[in-house]
This record gives sequence, C-alpha cells and structure tokens, in this order.
Amino acid sequence: MNDATHASSTAKSSDRSRDTPVKETMNIVIVGHVDHGKSTLLGRLYADTGTLPVGKIEKIQAICKQQGKEFEYAFLFDAFLEEQQQGITIDTARTFFTWGDRQYIIIDAPGHKEFLKNMVSGAARAEAALLIIDALEGVRDQSKRHGLLLSMLGVKQVTVVVNKMDLVGYREDVFRGIEKEYREFLAQLNVTPQYVIPASAKQGINITTNASETSWYTGPTVLDSLSHFTLETTETEKPLRLPIQDVYKFDARRILVGRITAGRLKIGDRLVFAPSNKSAAIQTIEAFNIDPPPIHASSGQSIGITLDEQIFVERGQIAAHEGEGPFVSTSFRANVFWLGRRPLEMHRTYILRLATREVPCEIVTIHRIVNANDLDDRQTSTSVQRNEVADLTLRTKAPLAFDAYTSFEDTGRFVLVDEYDVSGGGIITEMVRDEQEGLRTEARERDSAWVKGDIGPEERAQHFGHRAAVVLFTGPDVTSKAFLARKLESVLVAEGRHAYLLDAANLRRGLDADIGETNPNEAVRRYGEVARLLTDTGLIVLSTTNPFSLPAGAVAQAIQTLVNPTPVITIYMSKERESLLPDATLTFSGPEDFDERSRQIIDKLKEKGILAEAVGSQPVFQFSI
Repeated sequence: MNDATHASSTAKSSDRSRDTPVKETMNIVIVGHVDHGKSTLLGRLYADTGTLPVGKIEKIQAICKQQGKEFEYAFLFDAFLEEQQQGITIDTARTFFTWGDRQYIIIDAPGHKEFLKNMVSGAARAEAALLIIDALEGVRDQSKRHGLLLSMLGVKQVTVVVNKMDLVGYREDVFRGIEKEYREFLAQLNVTPQYVIPASAKQGINITTNASETSWYTGPTVLDSLSHFTLETTETEKPLRLPIQDVYKFDARRILVGRITAGRLKIGDRLVFAPSNKSAAIQTIEAFNIDPPPIHASSGQSIGITLDEQIFVERGQIAAHEGEGPFVSTSFRANVFWLGRRPLEMHRTYILRLATREVPCEIVTIHRIVNANDLDDRQTSTSVQRNEVADLTLRTKAPLAFDAYTSFEDTGRFVLVDEYDVSGGGIITEMVRDEQEGLRTEARERDSAWVKGDIGPEERAQHFGHRAAVVLFTGPDVTSKAFLARKLESVLVAEGRHAYLLDAANLRRGLDADIGETNPNEAVRRYGEVARLLTDTGLIVLSTTNPFSLPAGAVAQAIQTLVNPTPVITIYMSKERESLLPDATLTFSGPEDFDERSRQIIDKLKEKGILAEAVGSQPVFQFSI
C-alpha cells in the first residue's frame, strides 16, 4: 500500500476525529530496541490521523530532497535536530494526538541503552505501553528488558507491535514464532499483552487500517488497539486523598490546607486523618477571595478546611473518608530508581518524602536489582548502584500513610533524599504488615468507637497548662531510670502540672493478674491502653521500661502506636557515654545531677510544646511534635 493511498483512506476519518470533542486523555509510553522502528511508527500514526500541522510532511520531504536522502516517516517525529544527527531518540519526548474522543499523550522513551533511565522516568507516568519488536531481528535482550521494566513500573496494559513485517515477506509463521516467544516471556512477569500485532510502519500495514498483505491476521490495527486500553478511574472518582500541607491559625479558626490529589469532599463529610486516625467533620471549606465560600471541592483543587472539633492534625497526614483510607505501616515494598552519587545501601538512613510527609527510612531487604544501563539482573544483598532499578522493602522510622501506586499516583510514589540531595524515586507496589499492625488496628477500631465527653484536648491543655504526653525512661539496668522518673514527677507536680508515675509493675497484681509475667506482649498492650486512657484525661504519664521483659525500642513503639497521636518522649540513660546512641528524644550518660536532668527534660517538654510557657493569663502552646 503506497503512502498516498493510505493517507487518503484515513483522511475522512481524521476529519471526523478532529470534529469530535475530547472527553479524556491517556498517557501511553512507546518502547523498543533502538532501530526497531518506534519513530517510524509514531510518524506514520501522526500522519495518518491528520495530527501533523498543515505542510509538515511537505517540509520534511523537501528537507530530505535537499539533503539527497530518502524520506522516512521517522523524520516527522524526530523533530529535534540533535536526534536526527545522532539517529537515536535521546530523551523522553511527549507529544499528543487525538483520535475519536480521546487525546493520547505519547511518551517516547529512548531505546538506546545509554538512555534507559529516561525510559524509566517516561514509563513511570504511563497508563499503557506500545512495545515494538523488529520482525527480522526477533525478540532481543533489550525487548525482554523493556518488558521487565514495564512490569516493575506497574504498566500492565501492553500492546506488542511486531514491526518491519515487510522485511520477512509478511510470513505468518515468523510472526507466530515471535508472538509465542514474547507472550511466554511476559507471562513470567505476570503481564499479558492485550494484542500482538503484525505491522509495517514504513509501508503503513496495520497501523491505522488493516491490509491485504496480512490477510491471515484478523485483529485490530495499532490505532484501534489504543482505543481498547482502558482509562484509569479519573482522580475525581477515586476515594478522597487530601495530604495536609500546613495548619494555619486565623482568629479562632484552625485551617487545614492542602491540595486534593484524588476524590472529592463537601461540608459535613467526616474525615479520618492517617496515620493518627483522628477524625472530625468538615465545618467549612475556605477559599481565598471567593464569595460565597464553596461547599464542595474535588481533585486538583488547593483548599483549606476547618473541622467541627479541635483535633491534633499536622503537616504530612492524609485525610480520607471513613473506611476508604490509605495504608498505614512502617514497611512497604517498592520499585526504586537510584540516581545518587553514592550507592543506596541497606541500613543507612535516608529521608523519604511522600506527598507532604518526610520521615527517615532505611532499606531492609533488596529483592532484585536491574541495571538501567544494560538492564542485567544483579543479585546483591547490600547496595544499589547509580542508574539501577531495585525491587526492595523499606522501613520508616514512624508509621506512614501511603497507597499502592497502581491505585493512587500521588500517594503511591516517593523520593529518597541522601544528605540533602534528592537521589532516587520510586513507586509503592504493596504494603508490608509490620509488627505494630495488630496494635494499630486495635487503636483504630477503639478510637473510631470512643465515646467522647464535652471537654476536648485543647480545653484540658488550657486548664492544666500542658498537653498530655508519655515520658518513657529507657536504657540498661542500674542507671537510676526509676529514680529520675520519680524525681521528674515531683518537680512537675510542684510546678502545678498534672503528672503521674504509672509503673507497669503496679499492673501485675491487678489488670495483669491473669497473665503475670508469662505474656510480655500482652502486658505492654494493656499498659498502652491504660496510658491511652490516662492521657485522654490530659495527664503526663511517666514510666520506665524496667518492668517489661522486651527490648526497650519495641516497648516504646507499641506504646506510641496505642496512644497515638499523643507524643511519647523517650529518655535514654546509659552508664557511660556510648559511641552509638539509640534513637531517643534525650540521652543521658551516668546517673548524675538529677535536678539538672529533670530541668533538661522539662526544657525539652517546653521546646516540643507539651509544657506551655504562661503568657498573661492564658498559656500559649507551640506544639511541635
């Protein structure tokens, strides 16, 4: 089929397409080994759908004639001078064309191995993929590596185009052999191509219309296959996700601000904030210079909201409707692309940024590594090198709210910061249940059914001159933890604070009488529930980890989970200065000068906004936890 005939056969359809209003857009990445015909296929698609500007083809044809070379459809797409000079696509380019009522955003990902990192960044934004294989060369290693990367980036909708069928005489047996081999390969990655299409982009075979040269093929054309890709649920139709950007205080109002990344909300909706699990109803929706104020908002809008009760909400939490919240855990599995100057190493601390939240994290397991330059699998147990893609498990220092990337883009992707430099990014593939999951579920269900009085935490804080908190003393034996805890209680009470020493040993003869010392995990759980009850009254609860026959870190995490979002202040006491100190709010070496230690703890409580500095007749809090 010659070019003129082919273009003529699609002209009327192109006119109709231009007259159809665009209702939706779809991101499609096109990948394939270098020289397998990506640019030619795109050039043909753009020409035959009438997408190119008037005169574009004639201009390129004139340039080719002037330079004494044969016109190729690839030149229509490879518009960059540098690309034409090098003969390869050097970066991820985004172009558009419209067919029917859908606009396609084509992400052209470089096939050359030196630019695979660009292919990764392009594919990460795609909802579907076209993967090109040369019929003459067959399935190459690069073809398999592209399939592997697509699967790691969560792109499940794939059409395979076996291009250059003209070079093999349009033989069905050649096509079937490639189709069988590649389907079997993708099956190992749990990817099923929607279509495998024999085509010749250069000759216009099966690109926009079926052709007699492949009469044995009865499937769709490449253009038709695009319309069979299903669009992801629009962000507005998804469950609500509102990452909190900041909390502003105007007159008596506390306004929570942020951009809705998915879903919609309206006045009166009850929201649950993750990971704190606090809930309240929307009282007003605030918007600048809009009268009357809006009563609802949807994804893409930056808004402010006020709540019908004063709960503690901070930057980084994600608001959602009840029963439709994100995952909450300290562990998740992810595919990470690493660009850092230093390798990404296990058990080193990095900063993870997800939506508006920042939290320290570390790599605990590296499952698989793929080099993005040569895409070879590499097994390693300790580090990920620059330009490598890794399937790994991360653990954060504090509970994190997140989603799987396949469900929510904005709350399912993150970046990793290594010493102030953004050095990598990734998508979350699944939540990993951590050891706190059971307690977290218990706390969530308990808080959702908690019967509240008329007095809230803010009123109690104003009354007592401090917020509720748990101060937990940890460290080895014989460091006078219990003595300092009692000393601190005395100082606080002498200052008029509402403090109480809750020693877990006191529970053994009462609440824990049925378990004694036989079930330390249950003892911690019960202690945490009692502490939750006491902190709800506004108390500062003091204790040591002495009575618990469990590691201090595990005890502190369990208590924090159960009293969340009430802060747990950990004071670590050692016999002497240690080279490696644990993660604690304050660390003291040696049982010395308890008056000074008590004063230091009180200063820290003031610094964190738990103890108020009295200003005039009303205490003022700068709650910084």
